[in-house]
Amino acid sequence: MSDGEDIKTTVNGTVEEVLPNSLFRIRLIPSEEGGEGELILAYLAGKMRLHRIRVLVGDQVEMILDPYGGRARIVRRLT
Repeated sequence: MSDGEDIKTTVNGTVEEVLPNSLFRIRLIPSEEGGEGELILAYLAGKMRLHRIRVLVGDQVEMILDPYGGRARIVRRLT
């Protein structure tokens, strides 16, 4: 691994709530142990804004987690 490479963690989730300023509350798909997935805040990636891809409540999305925690970036709408 070189110095310039970053490890990007992608996760899937379901949109629970649409918030102002292109923010979304996403419930992560639970792991195999069962139980509820946790809620995180996510924002739209630039390409999704550029191409005006709409994300609605109930949509399955793919996200890249921020390595420092906090938020995630939505990079793909799955359904």
